[in-house]
Amino acid sequence: MNNFWIKLKKPFFVLAPMADVTDCAFRQIICKYGKPDVFWTEFVSADGLAHPDAREKLLIDLKFEKNEHPIVAQIFGSNADNIREATKLCAELGFDGVDINMGCPDKSIEKQGAGASCMKDPAHAREIIRAAKEGAPNLPISVKTRIGYNKNEIETWIPEILKEGVAVLTVHLRTRKEMSLVPAHWDLMPSVVALRDKIAPETLIIGNGDVLNLEDGKKKCFETGCDGAMLGRAIFGNPWLFQRTSPQPSPYKGEGELFPSVKEKLNVMVEHTKLFEELLGGHKNFAIMKKHYKAYCNDFRGAKELRVKLMEAENSSEVEATVNEFLKNN
Repeated sequence: MNNFWIKLKKPFFVLAPMADVTDCAFRQIICKYGKPDVFWTEFVSADGLAHPDAREKLLIDLKFEKNEHPIVAQIFGSNADNIREATKLCAELGFDGVDINMGCPDKSIEKQGAGASCMKDPAHAREIIRAAKEGAPNLPISVKTRIGYNKNEIETWIPEILKEGVAVLTVHLRTRKEMSLVPAHWDLMPSVVALRDKIAPETLIIGNGDVLNLEDGKKKCFETGCDGAMLGRAIFGNPWLFQRTSPQPSPYKGEGELFPSVKEKLNVMVEHTKLFEELLGGHKNFAIMKKHYKAYCNDFRGAKELRVKLMEAENSSEVEATVNEFLKNN
């Protein structure tokens, strides 16, 4: 097996898969300004990938460039046959690994028996992992999940996954019930690591939840014993997040104001918009970019007014014109 994970220097830092956020356009921007150790795709339906007609529409979600390696395709589903087919396809497309989502709290995903609902049926979850391994025997298979459904189920749920010998287990340190409404329970990570050490010593553990930047991630890894940290929401408006050579811009107001400058931030936002239009314009709604505008246009004078204007933009030309006018007058 070509397991790239074992070659990574610890602690390593990876970008969380986020629907309608970590698409190929945004990943290209991140590659340019601060690349993580590992990329994930947005999560993609295994049922769709296994269906010839639906597959054609979903392949855009699995689009990636050579400079994004190592990159992991994340899939979700509850049909073992479809998981097997989807994983086989991911291997053929040249991915470095495949990850199975067993933590997404979206109700439409759960109704399919996928995402967080996998925690309700550990035996079936294990069957899905085995099917994924059969589909791509030469790729490392990993799982992303939570600490439990309605309560802390680390002692009963986590061992079920570890017994399948996954290459990596990413644990979002909240329950499905908690969503992201409470602070992540990093105090519970040592329990996960202890179970790993006992059941599957070769499996790498990634912690996820409330990681602010690389320094914070490094601190959490050293304090809890996990091998790496996954960063998600901190990437919004901050493609420099994984940059190791410059000061880390803080996601909090009043910090990191000198890096990047407002002009630099807005120019990258325009660059991101143009790339989105170029790579995804015929496939995805332009409105997807607007959640990024809210993040890029934050914590500087006139940001609110600029955001309002950007919400009305319908293409990259209008966005660029709006930004140029703003920079000219400020």
